[in-house]
Parts: sequence; structure tokens; C-alpha cells
Amino acid sequence: MFGGEGRDLAETELERAEKRYAQAKARLQALKNRESTRQRKLDTRRKVILGGALMDLAERDSGAAAMLDRLIRNLPREQDRKAFADWDTPS
Repeated sequence: MFGGEGRDLAETELERAEKRYAQAKARLQALKNRESTRQRKLDTRRKVILGGALMDLAERDSGAAAMLDRLIRNLPREQDRKAFADWDTPS
């Protein structure tokens, strides 16, 4: 009689432990996802800032303007080059 109850309690405790483990695992994954998103946003922000700084420099420096023109012409993806099709590179 007591053997059966002990097993039921152990299974219940095991189920609770598995549930806590699954919840902790889900929280960890959510934290990892948030950090990954934060890193991607920071990377994008840096690229935008540097791109803007390079464009400003190209307005004042013909060497920078020539480099910017070469960078645009040598972009590997056609869709990226198209983004600059109507943009006048400073000279």
C-alpha cells in the first residue's frame, strides 16, 4: 500500500522538476533571442552611422568621394546597386 504512494509522489516530483526545467530552458532561449536581437540592432546602427559619416566626408573630400563611388559600383548584389541608381555621388 505505501509502495504505490511513494511512487506517485516521486512521479509528481519528477513531473514538477521537468516542468521547472522546461520553463528555465524557455527563459534561457528568450534571453538568448533578446541578446541576439540587441546585437543585430546595434550592428545595423553602427553601419548607418558609418555610412552617413562616409557620405558626409565624400561631400568634402574628393578621395573619399572616389572611394565611395568605387564601393557602390563594386557592390556584389544588383539590388544593392539599384538602391544608389538615382543617387549622385559627390565629386
